Amino acid sequence: MDLGGLVPALAGAAAVVWGDLAGAPGWYLVADLAGGAPACAGVWLCRRRPVPAALAVIALSVPAASASVAAGIAALIAALYRRPPVAIAVGAAGVAATLARFALRPPGLAPYPVWALVGALVGAAVTGWGMLARTRRQLVLSLAERARRAEADQRLRAEEARRAERIGIAREMHDVLAHRLSLLALHAGALEFNADATPGEIAEAAGVIRLSARLALEELRTVVSVLRDPAPPPDTGPPPGGGADLGVLVEESRRAGMRVELRDHGTRLSEIPDTVGRAAYRVVQEGLTNARKHAPGRPVTVLVSGTRGAELTVEVRTPPHSGPAALAETGAGAGLTGLAERAWLAGGRLECGKTPDGGFRLAARLPWPR
Repeated sequence: MDLGGLVPALAGAAAVVWGDLAGAPGWYLVADLAGGAPACAGVWLCRRRPVPAALAVIALSVPAASASVAAGIAALIAALYRRPPVAIAVGAAGVAATLARFALRPPGLAPYPVWALVGALVGAAVTGWGMLARTRRQLVLSLAERARRAEADQRLRAEEARRAERIGIAREMHDVLAHRLSLLALHAGALEFNADATPGEIAEAAGVIRLSARLALEELRTVVSVLRDPAPPPDTGPPPGGGADLGVLVEESRRAGMRVELRDHGTRLSEIPDTVGRAAYRVVQEGLTNARKHAPGRPVTVLVSGTRGAELTVEVRTPPHSGPAALAETGAGAGLTGLAERAWLAGGRLECGKTPDGGFRLAARLPWPR
């Protein structure tokens, strides 16, 4: 804008001085020579100090007609870079200077009112053009900033979605595989330490190991398919290993040698909304897995109770255990964290900790919509 404004200012000043030389040289020529050069220099400074430089150039345009083009350009620059009230004030000063110059140096060819009207219209047009260009530029900058923020927000949402997906997949892998692998470890340990087992007992244990390994592979394949195809979320299907039937889950643990008592009070998870039923199923599954790890051989009690329209309570209790636990060090502590997230997502809460008698209690309180 500096060079683009300076060139027409110089051209206008040169045209006025040429006209003065072609006519009768007088004080007009002196005023145009003395005012045109500093007015053009003022245009060069308008980008740095728009208002003071514009007012100085406008003041020079009163005696020097050679500064009139520079004054119009200075008013335009002020309108481009300053707020509308300031731009209007500078434009009004430019119109007043034009009227004063026409009164001091009548241009001829038409009455003064006509030239005054033309000067006012030109000044208003220049100021309006600058204000419109400034508004458009601010709009473009605002849209660019909004686009940048929208892109940043989109990236943030995508990162959060990926993080949530990774957490969900990790939780699902833990909940699905920890149960199966603990069963495998339990049966393998029984075969290792039971040297007097009959061929029938060995065949039965080997069959359970084979079945558990096959189910673990199928469940792992399901989770891996989620990793390959991000379309279905990892937590949409029914819990593996018997759907939402706690009886099947408990029976698997009993076949592995655990003593499990199920008190469901007639409550069926299949009658409960999927999210709540799935969370309850995982609580029991994790509780049985932890009991195999930390309290092997001890009886486990599973309690399920609740009222439709109130809440569902799922609880797994294990008595105190002081002996060594072969699988106690195999966990990373992620199971309870995942269960707490599941309960929170279902609108409930998870409670866990030692009981007064030294045992362990894992319970979830989940909403049961009417």
